[in-house]
Amino acid sequence: MSLRSPLGRVLGMGSAKDGTGHWWAQRVSAVALIPLTLWFFFSLLSLPALDYVTVRTWLSFPLSGFLAVLLVAVLTYHSYLGTTVVVEDYMHSAGAKLLSLLSLRFLYVLVGGASIFAILRVAFGS
Repeated sequence: MSLRSPLGRVLGMGSAKDGTGHWWAQRVSAVALIPLTLWFFFSLLSLPALDYVTVRTWLSFPLSGFLAVLLVAVLTYHSYLGTTVVVEDYMHSAGAKLLSLLSLRFLYVLVGGASIFAILRVAFGS
């Protein structure tokens, strides 16, 4: 039993002051994905074929390669932000939550890095 009032119990337990930044990062990355995704699909549809040589030629142009890498980076970041929110909201065990968040960060860095490496390898590989 506590002698503190309900207001006294909740004071100091409010926002951690970082939710706004996370919320803005999700919204900005979502807005950035709109033109990048449209560019990607329309660029692929405008290619005469989708074979390796054609895609390699397309990615070897500096703007196309840069936008493809940017699309992968923003998509990976946006997906990471979304999955961390799910883990933070629905996992209640502190240990499992920490392990999941660390695993997610490692996995997203690995997947994003491998994807960017693959784009660069196709664009500039021999």
